[in-house]
Amino acid sequence: MAEIIQRDGGWAFDGTAVRITPGLHRSVPLFRRAYGEIVVPLEAVAGVVYQPERRRGRLRMRLREGADPLLQATGGRLPEGADPYRLLVDVDRCGLAEYVVEEIRHALLLDQVPKEPARSYLLPGPPVPVSVRSSDGTVSFDGSRVRIDWADTSDRVKRARGPLILGVGDLLRLEWLPNSGREDGFLRFVTRESVCAGLPAEKDPYALDLWGGVQRDLLTALVATAVTARLPHPSVRADARGADRRRWAAAVPSRADPHDALLRRLRELGELYREGVLTDEEFARTKAVLLRGFQEGAGAPTGNVCP
Repeated sequence: MAEIIQRDGGWAFDGTAVRITPGLHRSVPLFRRAYGEIVVPLEAVAGVVYQPERRRGRLRMRLREGADPLLQATGGRLPEGADPYRLLVDVDRCGLAEYVVEEIRHALLLDQVPKEPARSYLLPGPPVPVSVRSSDGTVSFDGSRVRIDWADTSDRVKRARGPLILGVGDLLRLEWLPNSGREDGFLRFVTRESVCAGLPAEKDPYALDLWGGVQRDLLTALVATAVTARLPHPSVRADARGADRRRWAAAVPSRADPHDALLRRLRELGELYREGVLTDEEFARTKAVLLRGFQEGAGAPTGNVCP
């Protein structure tokens, strides 16, 4: 076994997985200690490197795209110290760090681990139930439902509506941005009802506004990751988008299409846009094609259909 233990934490590689444990020292960020131990299967690893520096070096692990719900939920926006896939290494342990790197790289070559994106999550994410108290309220997730109980300092619109309760099936996606200390962050749950709302986080009843303690607000990434692990994998959504785009590329109404058929297709197009299947550009282009085809065949429809 190749193993290195530092104040920041430890890595242990047994040939099949890398076990990453956070350090117990108070200098280790709260998020790392709360997230706990992570077991990374070899098939989830894209690469590993040791970067020597003057006083301390850094071990860094890169995971395959789509392999980890934590990276999917946070989008690479975790602060450096909270990133569990890096380890500070004392200068007198650089040889051991290089040995760990070589062992992992050798195993990657022997097992011929692919580098392309994973088709499913290879790590489970944090266990549930999980609950985090943030500056805007308390967000909880039990594995099937999300609940937000607003704080007394939350916007009156949120408090007037009462607790937010959403099933996993209600969610199209979630969006997370950390509170940097200079700019507020948010955790937003996007549904078909809220996808086009465009409200700022402080007034959005589907979002936590993260404006308080940076370390405490960062823990909302635990909930974001737990929910992400139970949403459809990005590869599934990409396949669906591809199929829908191909369908809509050929969805130009013929000259015989009646007015109600055009409206039905526009409504369907709006649904795909709200669900995130179509981008702004794809929606506008496809809508223009539909309207142009109808105008050429049956005259221009009246009214305007918004997504």
